[in-house]
Amino acid sequence: MSFRESDILITTAQELPGYKIVEVKGVVIGITVRSRGLGGNIAASFRSLIGGEIKEYVEMAEQARMQALERMIERAKALGANAVISVRFDSNELAQNMDEIIAYGTAVVVTKSI
Repeated sequence: MSFRESDILITTAQELPGYKIVEVKGVVIGITVRSRGLGGNIAASFRSLIGGEIKEYVEMAEQARMQALERMIERAKALGANAVISVRFDSNELAQNMDEIIAYGTAVVVTKSI
C-alpha cells in the first residue's frame, strides 16, 4: 500500500475541518528500524567533508518515515478507523548505525459535517 493511495484521512491537527469525530479507536503506532549501511556511510562521509545536504541520508529518512506512516495507517484500518489525527513522528538511535522511526496518532472514525 502506498500512502498516496490511502483512503484514510491523516492530519497533525486534533480535528479535521468539515468532519465530526464519532468514535475514537485509540492510539496507533507504526515503527521501522533502519541501518545506515557501510556504502551510504562512506558516501555521506565524503559529502560531509565538502558541506551541503547529505542526499543519502535524506533519502533514507524519507523512506523510513513513509514506511512508519504506512504501518500506522494499516493499524488504524485494522481497528476500523477512517482517519488518524494528531499524527507525530519520533526517532531514536538504537545502536551506532541503527535508527528507529515511529509514526503515531489517534485512530478515529469521522463523518462529514453537515
